[in-house]
Amino acid sequence: MHDQRPLAIALMGPTASGKTALAVDWAQQLDTQVISVDSALVYRGLDIGAAKPDAATLALAPHHLVDVRDPHEVFSAADFARQALPPMHALAARGRVPLLVGGTGLYFSALLNGLSDMPPADPALRAVIAAQAAERGWPALHAELAAVDPDAGLRIKPQDPQRITRALEVYRATGRPISQWQREGVRRRFPFRVLRLVLAPADRAVLHERIARRFDQMLADGFLDEVRRLRADPRLHPDLPSMRAVGYRQAWRFLDGDTDADADTFRDHAVAATRQLAKRQVTWLRAQAEARWFDPAQDQAELAQALRLFVTRR
Repeated sequence: MHDQRPLAIALMGPTASGKTALAVDWAQQLDTQVISVDSALVYRGLDIGAAKPDAATLALAPHHLVDVRDPHEVFSAADFARQALPPMHALAARGRVPLLVGGTGLYFSALLNGLSDMPPADPALRAVIAAQAAERGWPALHAELAAVDPDAGLRIKPQDPQRITRALEVYRATGRPISQWQREGVRRRFPFRVLRLVLAPADRAVLHERIARRFDQMLADGFLDEVRRLRADPRLHPDLPSMRAVGYRQAWRFLDGDTDADADTFRDHAVAATRQLAKRQVTWLRAQAEARWFDPAQDQAELAQALRLFVTRR
């Protein structure tokens, strides 16, 4: 039977690989819009360091799931999956092909592969857990989690407050460990046919150079001043998911004076951390069996052909 699901394109890749520029071009070609799949772009105020598209770019290619949370709030992969589908369906209803663009593998997995049906977030319960963490420390809450859910205790690191919070929240709300929910949950078929493309330079040195050049431009554009403004918000602290984003974590520590590093050393540490992020992203991408890989500089004709063949399948 012919697959009647509408089409969508997932444009994936490591940080600084050129996804946004290509997405803007394709959004204009297809008269469609972008669904951002980036865990930093969801936060208001994370602009320079997150390489957030500027107003001119957003005018050319409207983006969804950008600036949807304040930086003191948590935005989970499940939140992303729930919020990404409505604009995708709205675009498909108009005959458009949604463009999923970003490098956050957990978000892509939650959306494309599905998450187990679990209870929604409970802000009141999360506030209680946050207060307990402030009083007792995250290692103590991680030990509590390990006692009620040994599998999650092994899988989740003591330094991961977001996932500790979610696991404890699910257990306290339902009496069932989150590991049990994940094992027994029913995953639904994704309601779109998806072309999965990976944009990544074949030469890792090229990507490293792009990362360094982009971070230097961020510094020139006032990245440290941006972090200073964020630090002035009393609701923010370095353990929040927003402030643990690459670049922001290193800048926070540098401005805290936690290290003896001078500005040049801070820059080198941030660039190295971004390269490590890119390496982790590439490792995740290599496990995506259905994805096709393209070098943004060398494979432009092949990319254009892949797009053309896919969108004419309807």
